[in-house]
Amino acid sequence: MTENSNGRGNFKRSAAGQSAGSGEDTASEEKTQELGSGLTWNPNGPVRKLLGRSVGCTEDEQLLNRSVPAEPLPEAPELGAFTHTDSWRVLRIQGEFVHGINALAEVGAAVSVFGSARFGDSHPMYEKARQLGRLLAEAGFAVITGGGPGIMEAANRGAHEAGGLSIGCNIELPFEQVSNEYLDLSVNFRYFFVRKTMFVKYSEGFVIFPGGIGTLDELFEALTLVQTRKISRFPIILYNSSYWKGLLEWIENTQLASGAISPEDLNLLILTDSIDEVRDAIVECYKTRCWDTWKRSYGARMNADPPGAPATAPDPSKADAQ
Repeated sequence: MTENSNGRGNFKRSAAGQSAGSGEDTASEEKTQELGSGLTWNPNGPVRKLLGRSVGCTEDEQLLNRSVPAEPLPEAPELGAFTHTDSWRVLRIQGEFVHGINALAEVGAAVSVFGSARFGDSHPMYEKARQLGRLLAEAGFAVITGGGPGIMEAANRGAHEAGGLSIGCNIELPFEQVSNEYLDLSVNFRYFFVRKTMFVKYSEGFVIFPGGIGTLDELFEALTLVQTRKISRFPIILYNSSYWKGLLEWIENTQLASGAISPEDLNLLILTDSIDEVRDAIVECYKTRCWDTWKRSYGARMNADPPGAPATAPDPSKADAQ
């Protein structure tokens, strides 16, 4: 290695067993630098020798050093291959949980509102969801939605216009979902299951407007978690009876009739055509922990036993005859 005018040697970088400066074979790929007075620095080695003593590579060096192509290239996609491994995805998922919890940690009482993204501002359900967002904000609740258009936008809009806290938990989709313009707090997610965790963790109730497959997913996720006591009981309210009538009739005439569920499972659902009743049920359940709210439920209309009553449960140790 040659000495330059300031007493320091030039870098010699090896690639594919060759010294970049001389073409000589080397035993391994490494960077070396002669620092004068016979001192040598090998940043890729386990130790380095400075001022006559051995010093371990610092954590910063191990973090910041990296392999690079032998020839300078502005982009090297192969260097990012590790970010597509399962191990790296696990870290990304962990980071997404931390990000979501940090963003929502200071949210107080909140209600999640779900419904179709396809209903524009001229749709009757849009105005009803907007009205609900306002009523919930006036009652002291933040409003959480998926952050997109349609019913989500309407509920966020109503809360925002009433001076409440309007929150959107948006999701990365193959077709881009743009956040609506009525959000005071927007949190973006890659993974549905992380996003759904945030809805459940930070909500005191779910309101389900007419919607599609995603709306049904949120509905049955919440029903399962409450019915199995994975979470505390909270109101799950279906708005617009004409829309949900067919689903409820199938649950009653097929699932219940075949013994797949019990009448008490329907205590978990409230069906209404009144936005005021939605607000009242949310407030009542928040203040009394749903002690009497079940009386508004679909199960109560069928003379089901109150929540927790074991009389008709096939296995009394299970929650509401799961």
